[in-house]
Amino acid sequence: MRDWFRTHYSGIFLSILLGVAAMAISLRYSAPVMLFAVLIGLALRPLYDSEAIQSGVNWCARPLLLTGVALLGFRVDLGMISDIGWMVPTIVLSCLILTILAGSLLARWLGLSSQFGVLIGGSVAICGVSAAVAISSSLPKSKTTERELALTIAGVTAMSTLAMVLYPIISELLSHTDVQAGIFIGASIHDVAQVVGAGYSVSEDAGDTATFIKLIRVSGLLPVVLFIGLIYGVRTHKTQAKESSVTSNESSAILRSVWGYFPPFLIAYIIIAYVNNTDFLANYVAEFGIDCSRFFLIVSLVAIGLKTNLKDVASVGREPLIALILTTTFMAMIALGAIEIFF
Repeated sequence: MRDWFRTHYSGIFLSILLGVAAMAISLRYSAPVMLFAVLIGLALRPLYDSEAIQSGVNWCARPLLLTGVALLGFRVDLGMISDIGWMVPTIVLSCLILTILAGSLLARWLGLSSQFGVLIGGSVAICGVSAAVAISSSLPKSKTTERELALTIAGVTAMSTLAMVLYPIISELLSHTDVQAGIFIGASIHDVAQVVGAGYSVSEDAGDTATFIKLIRVSGLLPVVLFIGLIYGVRTHKTQAKESSVTSNESSAILRSVWGYFPPFLIAYIIIAYVNNTDFLANYVAEFGIDCSRFFLIVSLVAIGLKTNLKDVASVGREPLIALILTTTFMAMIALGAIEIFF
């Protein structure tokens, strides 16, 4: 433990310090803290060249990140979601699935990998940065994983911030009621903070509705991440079985072992979400868990920014940005269509 601390403390301290700076800037200018966390890390990328901080930064970018994702289970409130009936959740979750599929198809159309498309579609469809981090953690790792995550975080946060300003204006132009405006905002803006800001900028009723709708989308994070992990886990093990020319019994054993593909943070997420909805824990415990999750994610995103070379991000090209814009537009359009048909 002493040796571990000696090799990691510099990078961990730097990431925490920059995370606190991102939080202070966010409070000062009322802007998304997650975006500032990534941008500060990217701006100070040369610091990562020092071997003294690399171990600590790497730890913040991975184990601490997964811990923050697991603690997101404290944000799942099944009781609040069930109170609004089944019609709205069915429509919203259908939009979520269609958006993920659209993101994947758009990525393939633009010549990007299907994994990148799933990452883009999932981050837009569910809850922005948190979904991007969770989905990226469940996808097979590659040389481009971290830069794709950094690009997705920056892009989805920028689009969410823009939507926070534009969508209330669009609702007013379309003469939406407060409930319709809340449904549109909650069903189409990426991050929770921007949903709350946009919803309550219209009215209290719109803000309450938008928050409920957003909670439905957030509740979809767990099954989506589990499904993605299962699909890519099966694909990975099938490929390994084919390449190694194993027998049918051995292949079945490999496929059965796919459950081992799910990392511990997903199991922790399930347990935390379940316990959080049994009223076993006091409210202040859940609130503390949410605060810890948010802080861990901020520090982790700083670390990811420190590790990410802007030249590598730029080399990805304009196609990912086009995919993000088109996927965001697609979700907004189907949300508006659902409002016109059902509400």
